Amino acid sequence: MFKRLITLAVVSILAGGFCACTKEKGGDLDVATDISERLGVYAEVDMEVPWDLLDERDRSTLNELYLAAMVMDELFMGQVSAENAELGDKVRATGDEGLITLFELNFGPWDRVHDNEPFIGSGAKRAGADFYPADMTKQEFEAYIKEHPEDKEAFESEFTVIRRTSGGGLEAVPYSTAHAELLGKAAEHLENAADLSKNESLSNFLNLRAKAFKTDDYFESDMAWMDVEGNLLDVTIGPYEVYEDNLFNYKAAYEAFLCIRDPEESKKLDGLKGYLLKMEKNLPIADKHKTLDRGTDSPISVVDLIFSAGDTKAGVQTLAFNLPNDERVHEAKGSKKVMLRNMCKAKFDKILVPIAEKVIDPDLVPFVTFDAYFNHILLHEFSHGLGPGRITLEDGTETTSDKAMRENHSTIEEAKADVVGQYNFYYLIGEGFYEGRLENETAVTFLAGFFRSVRFGAESAHGRANMIAFNYLKEKGAYRLDADGYWTVDIEKAKVAVRELSSKILMLQALGDYAGSNEFIEKYCVMGPGVKASLARLGDVPIDILPRFAIEKEFE
Repeated sequence: MFKRLITLAVVSILAGGFCACTKEKGGDLDVATDISERLGVYAEVDMEVPWDLLDERDRSTLNELYLAAMVMDELFMGQVSAENAELGDKVRATGDEGLITLFELNFGPWDRVHDNEPFIGSGAKRAGADFYPADMTKQEFEAYIKEHPEDKEAFESEFTVIRRTSGGGLEAVPYSTAHAELLGKAAEHLENAADLSKNESLSNFLNLRAKAFKTDDYFESDMAWMDVEGNLLDVTIGPYEVYEDNLFNYKAAYEAFLCIRDPEESKKLDGLKGYLLKMEKNLPIADKHKTLDRGTDSPISVVDLIFSAGDTKAGVQTLAFNLPNDERVHEAKGSKKVMLRNMCKAKFDKILVPIAEKVIDPDLVPFVTFDAYFNHILLHEFSHGLGPGRITLEDGTETTSDKAMRENHSTIEEAKADVVGQYNFYYLIGEGFYEGRLENETAVTFLAGFFRSVRFGAESAHGRANMIAFNYLKEKGAYRLDADGYWTVDIEKAKVAVRELSSKILMLQALGDYAGSNEFIEKYCVMGPGVKASLARLGDVPIDILPRFAIEKEFE
């Protein structure tokens, strides 16, 4: 029930009560009358390609990578809903550019920044997307595994879909079988790009990733991706995040990032890698719950995004990422942090600063800085790679924290990355890695960032994670609303509360405490009147950005 109450509040505040009425548009489509208003919450941003840095061979390589990325768009559209292909044809047939843009941005007829409210028809978005049969319940899935323990690994695999058998039962179908045609096409483009690329390590990754598309074994290509270096063209492609599976958070969605790497800026951040083990040791939990033998390669790339596809492009745009998610790779090498610099700058300028000016104490607004914002995002990504990984439950079952958290994993993991990232920021300031001035700047910028992220909607893992952090810090006296409706920060109380909250979240993961995570989310994922009033002030501030990729015109 608490989720539904938040949903209604967020939709009412952010959308100004989007019109629920529909009208006929283009054949048999019932389309909401407020499409332009829905698009109006996005600030358009041109994402340019530095063509002057690319020679003819680079351009040819990039073209093949772009074509492979476009396949990720098509794959993810089908993962969201099997009906999307036919519906998409009908949407494009209307010729309504606004409707087409909104449909393609959301990868379906559900408005992702307004808690998946449908803008075509009235059907609700399925929690399990198209990863599971439409009529399958969680109870049926769990009962099947209990009765067929030999199928547990396949059923919980990130790279299988669950389908009905001819007899009405359940079966796990590998991605490579379910999506064979499209994956074959993507693999061919990756192999072409590998042949064209001037970078041996990048070619090796692309060939191995093409192979993985046909075998569903991504370990070798994930390891190779970690070793890519000396590259101008930076590519991430494959099935990674599990946010779209809101039934269990098991199934990985296809996505792609095509970027241009800045080697000088990347090198500046290399010093952080030396603190990775120190940050793990400094976590506010007992040593037995820490992962002290995890790999520490952890390369960092600062890049400018020139095209994204699939899961990462759906609704709210990604600022940075920490991949791969395979715990075996973490143990061997760690994980790679990729910072999308142009995305970060666009959101800071167009969204975060205007928000701060409306809801933060005017005397504190100068402390909202891009330096604090960028480095918190960086430490957020670092913190995804810290803390419990493989765990043992009370009954002796060996598993991983993400599997134990089930559908709560994304929310708890994002809350961990946010709060532990902030905890590490304070730690690194104390260590002298960051300047002391950033202590005030990160505390205020972190608060302003809450009002940016919570606007993504109550069903967003990032929005819910930020709600948890905000309410906990407010409960501890770190955040206070003054008589004029502006928020202030008590720096010392904030530091104490961040440490306490980091410990609580990490221990939920360490113990695989699914029931505890339910209670924790229910307690802190609530929206008080002060937050509602502040969000009501933000009606003319964009919720997110709408990237316009120049590469689409070059290769269309």
